[in-house]
Amino acid sequence: MAQASPLSWEEFADFFDGRQGEDGDLWHRGLLYPALLAVLGEVRGQRVLDLACGNGALARQLARRGAQVTGVDLAPTLVARARQREARAPLGVSYHVADAGDLGLFQEESFDLVVCNMGVLDMTDDTVQKAFIEAARVMTAKGRFVFCTQHPCFEGNDTAAWVVEKVGRTTTVWRKIAKYRQHYEIMNHWRVVPNQFVRTVSYHRPLSWYIRCLREAGLAVTAFEENNPTEEFIQQDNEGAWIQEIPLHCVVEARKLA
Repeated sequence: MAQASPLSWEEFADFFDGRQGEDGDLWHRGLLYPALLAVLGEVRGQRVLDLACGNGALARQLARRGAQVTGVDLAPTLVARARQREARAPLGVSYHVADAGDLGLFQEESFDLVVCNMGVLDMTDDTVQKAFIEAARVMTAKGRFVFCTQHPCFEGNDTAAWVVEKVGRTTTVWRKIAKYRQHYEIMNHWRVVPNQFVRTVSYHRPLSWYIRCLREAGLAVTAFEENNPTEEFIQQDNEGAWIQEIPLHCVVEARKLA
């Protein structure tokens, strides 16, 4: 039996909002946000654009830290959920429906910081290239663009796997990778209820491709970190201890070239 077509983020919006809640799910709280927030550093007083903001979980964290935050997402329902959360507990965040590759809503140098958490992996090659150019356009001359994404070297779903070998009392965990240099779609399976899954699509590109796209957008990498799980994540997720050894996500910071 053929599998149903992957869902768009608009179709997936209500489930995703419920899963993320106010502060993000375990993977966001315990794996993605700590490294991302560490790279972002002090944001108080900064004008921040949150690309692919989803239901606003990250935007709210940044607003609580004193940033003036604007969020954009392509899925109208996710933006509506973010606005509802803002209405219930105002933090001064504004949300807009917009494509990351077309930020015509905003003038040049409107933001001190552009951040994108787990968004570029869901964009096509063409959209990523446009998004990087747009991020550079709306950033100030001394601004930063920071994004967190799946680690191209180690993540891949159907093209990457954990290999656990136990010899005597010694257990070794390896990460096996295939098709690293290729561009391909990744099918992500989400369990909506027990024994029922839906799929969304994301994209694998080698790390060098991202660096070239940044350079073509007039940006240069100034920081690179690999996400490390918190103790909460290690205790609650079956892969936690393995991810402590081999990172599945990374954070990239880029600034405008002189």
